[in-house]
Amino acid sequence: MSSRHWFAAVALLTGSLAQAGDTLLNVSYDVARGFYKDFNPAFIADWQAKTGQAVKIEQSHGGSSKQARSVIDGLPADVVTMNNPLDIDAIADKAGLLPKDWASKLPHHAAPSYSAILFVVRKGNPKGIKDWNDLVKPGVKVVIPNPKTSGNGRYSYLAAWEYGKRNSQMLGDSRDAVARDFVAALFANVPVLDTGGRGATTTFAQRGIGDVLLTFENEVRLIKDELGPDQFDVVIPSLTVRADNPVAVVEKVANKHGNAALAKAYLEYHFSDAGQELIAKSELRPINAAVLQKYSATLPALNLFTVESAFGSWPAAQKTHFADGGVFDQIVSTGK
Repeated sequence: MSSRHWFAAVALLTGSLAQAGDTLLNVSYDVARGFYKDFNPAFIADWQAKTGQAVKIEQSHGGSSKQARSVIDGLPADVVTMNNPLDIDAIADKAGLLPKDWASKLPHHAAPSYSAILFVVRKGNPKGIKDWNDLVKPGVKVVIPNPKTSGNGRYSYLAAWEYGKRNSQMLGDSRDAVARDFVAALFANVPVLDTGGRGATTTFAQRGIGDVLLTFENEVRLIKDELGPDQFDVVIPSLTVRADNPVAVVEKVANKHGNAALAKAYLEYHFSDAGQELIAKSELRPINAAVLQKYSATLPALNLFTVESAFGSWPAAQKTHFADGGVFDQIVSTGK
């Protein structure tokens, strides 16, 4: 779509939403599509039972950072549901559409669920991939979305960095230097950088490119449901990263559309018992420990670290690794 047509579509959507307090636009990350197909009808039914109001939820999906940029540029999101807090911070900082303390508005720092990066390999695992160290071997092609535009890509990059740092056997060398070499070797095995997780899934599963796909745990279920469980296997690495999924009301837009109460209720439903059950059924990890335990057969225990524990904070990780001219750009441009 050309930029002229995109802004025309935004203008039409803005106009229609501005006249209808019974419609929400949820701008979300790529691989949340399956979850919201189930979640939205459940919320709509619950809201109508409680209030008598029939409402409609519109969805927009794409790479998380790309989606944040679209909201900053004018896409009229009433709520945003992302896969890392940086993208919501960007909307607050650059567009001022919601307060900078947005994470304090809801429980658990406004993150009702989390996921983790797992490996998807072709049936029978012909390359014998068992852990991160197998991803840097010659001849192994790894499919990861671009960390500059995708939260999925950022989490995969940071998980690889932390694995390389923790598993360094090069005594006397800087552990960060070893981690950088490890990540550079991994990305040397990446044949294409899609902008989002769903694009990476298409590259791997439908175009047949690559030996292993790095993706969120809940995307694994979608791949199997859509393309058949007999085509792929799942590998759980020895270490992976916790990927929280924060949510926020885009207050200035929701107030303009007259649906701020609806938007708040929509996000609060994520934290309800019913919402937490839907999260678990979609193979996202609920923050309700009892619900998570109930679904332990499909959501087994993982060896997780957080971005905050390994890198200090998301802003620190962003500045060092993903900002223009940061470590990722250096690796891609120089190969090291």
